Amino acid sequence: MPGTQTLIVRYALFAGLATLANIAAQEASILAYAGANHLTVSILAGTAAGFVVKYILDKFFIFYDTTTDAAREAAKMFLYGATAIITTLIFWGVELGAWAIWHTAFAKYSGAVLGLSIGYVVKYRLDRRYVFGRARAA
Repeated sequence: MPGTQTLIVRYALFAGLATLANIAAQEASILAYAGANHLTVSILAGTAAGFVVKYILDKFFIFYDTTTDAAREAAKMFLYGATAIITTLIFWGVELGAWAIWHTAFAKYSGAVLGLSIGYVVKYRLDRRYVFGRARAA
């Protein structure tokens, strides 16, 4: 297990990578689709991309989870998703709030980065306690 400082740096780096995946997927979505609800589609695409990247990195390189049992892994992914709902609401609220105030791409993406940053701090604490903490105890 790495020390606290190493863990913080690693978690921040992984949050940054997941944020980049999120923003890249949003931008790709906007470039590919300009129809009705394009903003909603881009946010959903970004959220899905960030979720996958973050789960894999957290599982293996933050919490060192070695669960291989399919049922336990499914339960863990469900809990991870449940904590993600809470933090996604934070992220969306900040991103959409920035968009509603300024109506610019810069504001939207700045809001996304700020919302994701806040959300990731909250998510780490929830995952440590409720998702991966239970795996160690089980």
